[in-house]
Amino acid sequence: MLTLIAIHDAAAHFLHMKTLAALLLLAATVQAADLIEHARSHADGKAAFSFDASAWHDAAAPRHLPIGVFDSGIGGLTVLEALLTMDAFHNDTLQPGADGVPDFAQERFIYFGDQANMPYGNYSAVNRTDYLRELILKDAIFLLGRRFWPANGTEPQFTKPPVKAIVIACNTATAYGLDDIRKAVSAWDIPVIVVGVVEAGARGVLESKAEGGIGILATVGTCASGVYPRTITQTLGRAGKSVPVIAQHGSATLAGAIEGDAAFPDSVAAYSLQEARALAEAYRDSKPTSPLQTIVLGCTHYPLAKDEIDTAFAALRKEDAFHDLIAEHRTFVNPAEATARELFRELAKAKLRLKSNEHGILNHDQFYLSVPRPAATGIQLAADGSLDKDYKYSRSPGHLDFEDTQNIPLIPALIPPNSAKLVRERLPAVWRSLKH
Repeated sequence: MLTLIAIHDAAAHFLHMKTLAALLLLAATVQAADLIEHARSHADGKAAFSFDASAWHDAAAPRHLPIGVFDSGIGGLTVLEALLTMDAFHNDTLQPGADGVPDFAQERFIYFGDQANMPYGNYSAVNRTDYLRELILKDAIFLLGRRFWPANGTEPQFTKPPVKAIVIACNTATAYGLDDIRKAVSAWDIPVIVVGVVEAGARGVLESKAEGGIGILATVGTCASGVYPRTITQTLGRAGKSVPVIAQHGSATLAGAIEGDAAFPDSVAAYSLQEARALAEAYRDSKPTSPLQTIVLGCTHYPLAKDEIDTAFAALRKEDAFHDLIAEHRTFVNPAEATARELFRELAKAKLRLKSNEHGILNHDQFYLSVPRPAATGIQLAADGSLDKDYKYSRSPGHLDFEDTQNIPLIPALIPPNSAKLVRERLPAVWRSLKH
């Protein structure tokens, strides 16, 4: 039974979290205002970080546009795999249930990975969340616009189509940028749907019906935002469920290792064991009364290494210190499928979904990623040609006439070999689309 002191403490904590969330939202809104106005004042979409809004002037035209998906790298391809393969609805009646046809069979997608600026999860550790918010809104603007750079060339091109929906396939970007993007879309008065993965992950926890404790393995930035514990607590509470112990651990290494970043030379398995141990220790410090059973893969890169992560927890369970702390059978929550379900419902509700006899303006999916732009004045590069780490995390927002990265078409040859192997073996639908 809760004591009056416990109730008071819980209420105080809730009010504190609400106040903190409100302050973060206010800061994000102020931070986004300049970029929102910049895009509005360059209405032809020719300038960097701008787009031409005329694509949405004809009420019937947006339905035929593709769907945009973005992440800080290739991790969001796990979400795209779910979008390409999900069969959870009848396509003709829109009723729940598989009909043998992928739910987004008629749709086409544009995927963008902000590879040059990743990992997003590390910006908060160096007090650069202001710049991170700007990066996230720039990602959305890129998907809304037609502007991109050719792989070899000195001038941008304007043949990329805009999108009718934006899926934020990045937990950190959802935590820090979802409200900014929604407010920007509203300010620009364009009928674009915006869906994020964090709420979907929380619903996945609810639907898993696991009995034990919850562990969140995410990036440093996602954990710093507190978005997962807060959203999971709210989701379980609204459903009338008790809230078990929730622990989280932010990794600064695992996403980069999965990407094949040379800055993380050890194997994905080695980093997985390191991060699993840290999460288990954080869970132990929370003084739980039941073992850790549900593990939220709170970074879209992590499903690519699910086997390595599960193997790591199994190895830890063999140690006396963790045997009773970690459940023998663990449930992994990947927010991708729930995100796909939400997008389907939102497109249907807005009447933006293509019917089985309709086709969009693209014949095939398109893929883009960001790379450093060596011609930019003052840019600093590492030996491997990537952005220098100190340079990357020391940048400040507001320089909207300066591009130190450029977004180019992504082909399989540009994916680091280790990451390409993971995509080829574990995301077959994405791999087929990439090779088209």
